[in-house]
Amino acid sequence: MRDFRGTRYWLIGASDGLGAALARKLSAAGAEVILSARSEDKLREVADTLPGRAQVLPCDVSDRADVERAANEAGEIDGMVFLAGVYWPQPAQEWNAEQVEAMADVNFTGAVRAVGAVIGPMVERDRGHIVLTGSLSGFRGLPGATGYGASKAGVMWLAEGMHADLRRTGVLVQVANPGFIRTRLTDKNDFSMPQLMEPEEAAQHMFELMLTDDFKRSFPTPFAWLFRVGGQFLPDWAWYGMMKKG
Repeated sequence: MRDFRGTRYWLIGASDGLGAALARKLSAAGAEVILSARSEDKLREVADTLPGRAQVLPCDVSDRADVERAANEAGEIDGMVFLAGVYWPQPAQEWNAEQVEAMADVNFTGAVRAVGAVIGPMVERDRGHIVLTGSLSGFRGLPGATGYGASKAGVMWLAEGMHADLRRTGVLVQVANPGFIRTRLTDKNDFSMPQLMEPEEAAQHMFELMLTDDFKRSFPTPFAWLFRVGGQFLPDWAWYGMMKKG
């Protein structure tokens, strides 16, 4: 079981929701947390609630130079957790180019920028911890989630490829794949969300993954099994028939 006391973790996307809840978990466990997102005011509100040391470091993940600047200011870290994300529900028939591109740029390419800013020093030291946030929606195509699901599938593959390369080194890569979490993002949904989690519950799942050396956790069960098993092994006619919206 990992001991977070005396460690430094950079959380990107920590201004609210899952990121803020995980910051509270890590701070209570003894880690110094570096909080990043675009809103400095929201980050300071989160930092004020934490029991341990916290640094506020605003950062825009859509700007590689800004991510690299923030990484330099953060200094040597033990771990980086990427939680930033944007979401708009939309079917392909109502394609909004600006929103779909934003989901790809923030959710996936933002993760690529964050990883690129920290992985070199970690590999050089042969020590580090990178945690990415995927989604159950990334396992297989869903109605109304074309942009978001694709961006999360990219994050999940990114983690898988890194894990394949680094699993026998001192750099641990993990990916957490949550289902529905009650946040300002899921408030946009107008459909039933099975096993909807509060941010604190989802953060507990993610924190428990981070305590281990396991590569992946998908939650909550049994909802996650629908995607991990059914989503990967059901024939197309069965999956898309079952997931037909409305």
